[in-house]
Amino acid sequence: MNFNRLMKSNNPMIKEKVVTGSSPITRAGEGSMTVSGGANKSFILFGLMLMTGAVGYTMPSQLFMYGGIFGGMAISFLASRSPEKSSMWAPLFALVYGLAIGTITAIYGARYNGIIFQAVTITMSIFFAMLFLYKSGLITVTDKFRSVIMTLMGGIMILYLVSFGMHMFGYDMPFLHDQSMIGIGISCVIALVASLKLLVDFDNFDRGAKSGAPSYMEWYISMGLLFTLIWLYTEILYIVSAFMGSE
Repeated sequence: MNFNRLMKSNNPMIKEKVVTGSSPITRAGEGSMTVSGGANKSFILFGLMLMTGAVGYTMPSQLFMYGGIFGGMAISFLASRSPEKSSMWAPLFALVYGLAIGTITAIYGARYNGIIFQAVTITMSIFFAMLFLYKSGLITVTDKFRSVIMTLMGGIMILYLVSFGMHMFGYDMPFLHDQSMIGIGISCVIALVASLKLLVDFDNFDRGAKSGAPSYMEWYISMGLLFTLIWLYTEILYIVSAFMGSE
């Protein structure tokens, strides 16, 4: 069973029209979102994920993995339908996905010595590199850039859904997440798309703040950023394991 493939069959990315469309109406007594507020919410969600991630890592189980994945799918669907309740959905999303990612990390760690440190280091290095590129203005997130990245991401998620469906019937999609050079190359391209998606997430914070979006959008957009990090991390786990497996 390819746990990395199943992990990424979910697509809880935030709806672009919620961020890039007309400004949502702020409810009475509710302030507007800010970039600093979004950053704080992101730290909170990351911390919650680490808490349950530690549980999943120390006590890995099929229940945590499948419950976290499918629970996260359900929560992301509910959040997309009622973003005004994101202060509840986002923490729940982080908690359940923490159980899944902790279990998946334990599975990889048990098989490949040193892979966790490498995967975490690479993922965070990419995160800060993308943040630098965005803040420095070296890469500008235009509407065309956003459209291309979101289209690619949507195609990749459909690919994973098809691959997972095939796996349920005992078939594997050729070259997807195998240890051939073609398979590794495909995963590197996917990791590149996930890395560029971080730029879109960063821009969502700026767009939301500039448009005067209500404060609950801080939670909603932070949930999208957390998903991208999880997606990138699981992809990096596979790529590093592929190189370790080929040694």
